[in-house]
Amino acid sequence: MQYIAETREFQIKEKTVVSIGKFDGLHRGHQKLMHEMLKWKEQGFKIAVFTFATPPGTLVKGKMQTMIMTNPEREMLLERAGVDYIVEYPFDEEVCHMAPEKFVSDILVGHMNAGVIVSGPDCHFGYKAAGDCAMLERLSSEYGYRYFVVDKERDEEGKIISSTYIREMLADGNIIKANKLLGYYYFVTGTVQHGNAIGHTKLYPTANLIPPAVKHLPKFGVYVTRVTVDGKTYGGLTNVGAKPTISGKNPVGVETYLYNFEGDLYGKDMKVELLDFVRPEMKFESIDALKAQLDHDIKECQRRYLEFA
Repeated sequence: MQYIAETREFQIKEKTVVSIGKFDGLHRGHQKLMHEMLKWKEQGFKIAVFTFATPPGTLVKGKMQTMIMTNPEREMLLERAGVDYIVEYPFDEEVCHMAPEKFVSDILVGHMNAGVIVSGPDCHFGYKAAGDCAMLERLSSEYGYRYFVVDKERDEEGKIISSTYIREMLADGNIIKANKLLGYYYFVTGTVQHGNAIGHTKLYPTANLIPPAVKHLPKFGVYVTRVTVDGKTYGGLTNVGAKPTISGKNPVGVETYLYNFEGDLYGKDMKVELLDFVRPEMKFESIDALKAQLDHDIKECQRRYLEFA
């Protein structure tokens, strides 16, 4: 797979089937779109995804827009899905004011060499999001590409699966529902960092990840988790939050106790998958009270983990 980022100066020479969007979470709706694109790959087209390095809403609304997955996480999942080219285009004022037809002619057809364009029914692009499905259909004959619309994927209740819907479930701590909508377990990746060492001395030894601010985290609390590090998998208890019982100002982090693990994890890359929600984050009167609760939480997490093993 070729990863093209932060540049306008690129040219894909192979004929492509292209889709555009944020692909935040690469959920079941996106996966349905990918499945349609894979059909064209069988006919000799390369799969190309056009997205932005920075969420457009961050510039348009003047406030950072968080994402279910970071850019490296999105890149990893798109590669696994069979994508040949990922274009993370720089989003700035010039791009924000680009005429929709110019976006189609110069970028999708010109730089990305689109022979086929595939999108959902709510596709919008260009200045003030004026470009839409009707425009893509209308321009197809003029610019020599074929255009197809893929209907939205729905959950068991008939509700459209979207990144917004998943965010709502994450905010509620309904990680099981969020995972069903995603089609995989919501996860956090990163490099294990040093914490305040209280876990090692007074509680339980933990591995700490500090996700970037752009990472959209679920409801703060304790989760049943599955952890992958050095190619091995472990069950774990993970606290997502800011550790209110520990004095001082603590960064929001993802802190995990791994069952049956001995060794040093500092500096290692780790993936934490959230399987089930146990309880919300709480502030305890003392470290001893927190320790007593963790003793209970670990037993509960170990019990629930067996349901996912």
